[in-house]
Amino acid sequence: LANTGFLSLCAHGRVTGLAVEAGAAMSHVTPVWEGQTLRKGTRSLGVAGDHLSRHLHQLLLQQSHTEPSALQALTKKVLTQLKEQCCYVSLDYEGDLQEEGSHHPARFQTPDGCWITLGKERFCCPEPLFRPELLQLSCPGLHQLAWQSLHTVPQQARRHVLGNIVLSGGSSMFPGFPERMCLELNLLFRGAGVHIEVLASPRRATAAWAGGSMAASLSSFQHTWMTKGEYQEHGAQYVHTKF
Repeated sequence: LANTGFLSLCAHGRVTGLAVEAGAAMSHVTPVWEGQTLRKGTRSLGVAGDHLSRHLHQLLLQQSHTEPSALQALTKKVLTQLKEQCCYVSLDYEGDLQEEGSHHPARFQTPDGCWITLGKERFCCPEPLFRPELLQLSCPGLHQLAWQSLHTVPQQARRHVLGNIVLSGGSSMFPGFPERMCLELNLLFRGAGVHIEVLASPRRATAAWAGGSMAASLSSFQHTWMTKGEYQEHGAQYVHTKF
């Protein structure tokens, strides 16, 4: 068993840093120092890919230029494809909302041949990652959770962690997401004398899996396996004894 935040850092060749994960069901922020997860600094956000897909569906149902029956028929798989192909994170959400010409429409064809046109829905869809109140949730956004988490890191380690903020998870793949996270964190740390860089690998969607394969191949990991024999002798509950 391993923390996905630590594994995401491993995939980026680091054992110290802050992992900002935005997946399908949950989003997490995890500080790690020399391979050890700092539990008191771990934060979670109940906004992730599945919530954004449902949010996009509601946004589309509210618009008037697409046939309602076509929207009602959208499956979760098609909604996910639509979200991944057409949506992006705005660097100026309020400004883009007010400025009609600031966003270019996108068109998407469903498997049954219907065309869906997206306007402001393109950047409104992922915005709850930074503004959970758009989903009627009274909690901080992902950037604010990262800020909170960084303040739990011991002072002597904080600067090193600040220089190793990595993104992971499929919901971090929106165009503009790394830039927005970097922008928001630098605003939160304004006046603190630090400049924050966010590391965003093109393969970050599967960073935890990649980090897991790397960790499992280390010689130090080999004594931590639960063997087939142990499983057959003790059953599944042995995992709690072994680990």
